[in-house]
Amino acid sequence: MSAGIKSAIRDEALRLGFDAVGFAPARLGGEARDHLAEFLERGFHGDMGWLAARSEQRSDPQGLWPEAKSVVVLGMNYGPAENPLANLGARDRGGISVYARGRDYHDVVKSRLKQLARFIEARWPGALKVFVDTAPVMEKPLAATAGLGWQGKHTNLVSRGFGSWLFLGEIYLALELPPDAAETDHCGACRRCLDACPTSAFPAPYRLDARRCISYLTIEHKGHIDASLRPLIGNRIYGCDDCLAVCPWNKFARTTREPGFAPRDAASTPLLAELAGLDDAAFRQRFSGSPVKRIGRDRFLRNVLIAIGNSGAPDLLTEVRPLLDDPSPLVRAMAVWALRRLADPAEAASARAARLAGEADPAVREEWQRAG
Repeated sequence: MSAGIKSAIRDEALRLGFDAVGFAPARLGGEARDHLAEFLERGFHGDMGWLAARSEQRSDPQGLWPEAKSVVVLGMNYGPAENPLANLGARDRGGISVYARGRDYHDVVKSRLKQLARFIEARWPGALKVFVDTAPVMEKPLAATAGLGWQGKHTNLVSRGFGSWLFLGEIYLALELPPDAAETDHCGACRRCLDACPTSAFPAPYRLDARRCISYLTIEHKGHIDASLRPLIGNRIYGCDDCLAVCPWNKFARTTREPGFAPRDAASTPLLAELAGLDDAAFRQRFSGSPVKRIGRDRFLRNVLIAIGNSGAPDLLTEVRPLLDDPSPLVRAMAVWALRRLADPAEAASARAARLAGEADPAVREEWQRAG
């Protein structure tokens, strides 16, 4: 009977638009728990305090929900139609990660998960819980245990059928079902993902120091980005796909069939000059329904100004100068940095003389002092 239940759930999941389905026991092996403990102990999580705050629940599905016996792990393919790295180095445009170019995947995946959950509840009544990224769930180890793929040397999931491009979601069941076979590691001697990282965020294979990761820096990190890392970010203004995109297993990837993941004009190859002029209302309107909206206008403009500073395009100073007086210290500091990178020394010195004495924020003052 259990096999029939699994088959019915799998068929319905595929009908709803999921591309990969697997079943895992509601427990994690010691290796996953040890990796998480090491990650936190070494401070690799940076200021993502929420990872440490609920680490016990994260490392044990039954610690999050004691009734859990099985986990249905679902994947939705978001494979891009074009090379996701094609826009890197464009002087006048910003690079946004593939996952954020369409609708917010949390909304798309969670809607389908809820539909699947209703299907399960109607046929096999019992408690269940639905998760998409926001709960303390170790999605990638669970996905590997359920046979959807394996965690590559870049710590992300790699699928033999979809390469690097799977969004994940889970349904925890109080129903005990036989697990699928776990996927094995197929990375071999390859280290393309490690070598591709612009900021050397991998201290070793299968280990990530998020504090150096461009995705972390441009999305999760709330403060000023370390000056030594800014030039390495290039024109990436939201996330980074380098380690994902270079994986050889992407030769088996396919373009997403989900309309919600299709890139929108606002987030495909946006002009830096347009982005730099966004106030809060315009930012929210432009990125409505996009995951980009979650970081807010000030952090986003921080990223845009770093890209402008890396552009080598002095004509973009027209967009930088008004932001030297922006209400946000985060924006002002990066406007100073971009000015120093693009303007002639005389202009930078003149701007410094006009503003340094009246600047109260220590970080902005530090940037102005470097501009003298």
